[in-house]
Amino acid sequence: MTTATLLHAQLEAMRPQLVRFAQLQLRNAALAEDAVQDALLAVLEKPDRFNGQSSLRTYVTGILKYKIIDNLRLSTRERQLEPADDQHEDELVDALFVADGHTRDRPRQWGEPDGVLEQKDFFRVLEVCLEKLPRKTARIFMLREWLELETEEICKELAITPANAWVLLYRARLRLRECLDLNWFGNLPAQPGT
Repeated sequence: MTTATLLHAQLEAMRPQLVRFAQLQLRNAALAEDAVQDALLAVLEKPDRFNGQSSLRTYVTGILKYKIIDNLRLSTRERQLEPADDQHEDELVDALFVADGHTRDRPRQWGEPDGVLEQKDFFRVLEVCLEKLPRKTARIFMLREWLELETEEICKELAITPANAWVLLYRARLRLRECLDLNWFGNLPAQPGT
């Protein structure tokens, strides 16, 4: 098997996860496919730019990240309507707190962060946790934490206020912490009153 054929096979194996990631951000299947296609073509056209300092997946995802950002900046004129899900989300967030406003349980020991982040399965669980979030909440989290957009850009893209953006980010972080605590770190939630 030639190097080019091997590279092509590796990229094809990554494609479904890259498309899911792009769809989460762009909320449009055709735009997501285009962004992924552009990222994969960039790698295939200049394979010598990949020097192995990171994994191929990290390299391709980095390229895709910039394709998504470019796409988001170009599509600011088009808005997609999203169903309001704030009431349901508020109820879920409220369940994390006791009457005096403190959290029901403190974060548990998660071990060595660098070692955990290196594990491929962690990102699969994180992806599942993100999919469980309301669409707007997951999207704002990924725009801020993964694509590293500034709050001003996020607010413009989502047509929300900075205060609303920070509330959504706070909720996303709480829910992701709880989901990862249960599904990755294997900690059972503390029972009220224990």
